[in-house]
Amino acid sequence: MIKQRFKVGIVGLQPGRSWGAMAHVPAIRALSDDFEIVGVANTSHASAQAAAAACAIPHAFTSVAELVGSPEVDIVVVTVKVPHHFEIVAAAIQTGKQVYCEWPLGNGLAEAQEMTRLAHEKGVLGVVGTQAQFAPEIAYLSKLIADGFVGKVLSSTLIGSGMTWGPKVEARNAYLLDRDNGATMLTIPFGHTLAAVRTVLGDVVELSARLANRRTSACIIETGETMPMTSHDQVLVDCLLDSGVPLSVHYRGGMPCGIGLLWEINGTEGDLQVHGENGHAQMVRLSIHGARHEDKILCPLAVPNSYYAGWPQDTYPGNVARVYARMAADLRNGTRTAPTFDDAVVLHQLIAAVETAASTGGRVSP
Repeated sequence: MIKQRFKVGIVGLQPGRSWGAMAHVPAIRALSDDFEIVGVANTSHASAQAAAAACAIPHAFTSVAELVGSPEVDIVVVTVKVPHHFEIVAAAIQTGKQVYCEWPLGNGLAEAQEMTRLAHEKGVLGVVGTQAQFAPEIAYLSKLIADGFVGKVLSSTLIGSGMTWGPKVEARNAYLLDRDNGATMLTIPFGHTLAAVRTVLGDVVELSARLANRRTSACIIETGETMPMTSHDQVLVDCLLDSGVPLSVHYRGGMPCGIGLLWEINGTEGDLQVHGENGHAQMVRLSIHGARHEDKILCPLAVPNSYYAGWPQDTYPGNVARVYARMAADLRNGTRTAPTFDDAVVLHQLIAAVETAASTGGRVSP
């Protein structure tokens, strides 16, 4: 029996450069038994027409309102900038559409909570794109720890580079400099990566934090213009996990020399390290190194090919496709294996706790 495919409408698609074009389109097309892309909507009809032509998508909707109201669309995919998530997601939910929204779900905790309430009220599935937690390297890391590679986990430390929140920024990413837009180093790379950390090591039950602006401006690469930066370029968090494991995390703006992501897990029987070229664990190919007992150095631990087989080999669409596959299974089976809006609220609560702890100087429970 041929399965009915879910019809997808994408909001926010810029060929060759947007996350929707580089990750979502190839991810959806890799799952052609489950999904088909039927249309796109952008800020203008002309932009949607150009995107549809470039990406071989059948229909360019005249507006977002037309897309979310179309009977031809089962799932609305939201890949626009964070300040516009709430309006589009809320409109899609009101028409009874299922929704896949990129992370961060909302511009702050309150928006995320309201979108989640609306999804529950309407009985639709809301999925959020925290795909780092489903990366093959994260899955294999979880297995190594479950199999006792490090023994009892004693502590963990993570250092990551934020890239964008450094001395220079591309013009199209300048909105990331303004903290009020909700797309910051704390919400994006920190949030994505902490979703993966929680998958491996457990939930955060208590934390203290420091947020700092060591840089207060950034240069626009294309024009040389200097713009103010209110987003924090230093994020330091001291966490206690529900297993009793202490975890420290430090995200730094810009791209320093050396490893862009270093995550260490220390245990009674050995140590593991996860490396990445930058701190965005959701979009880089990770590598794992380990040592046990009397080993003097950490050696590479190859992720078995079975973890990659059957998925797009490029990291962007590969990780996103894993979320879409779970979403399809959930819609068919009534399960909840994809990250939902409820999961997004938990992550937003963690970020809100970091902000509260940093502003009060105290320890906070998310």
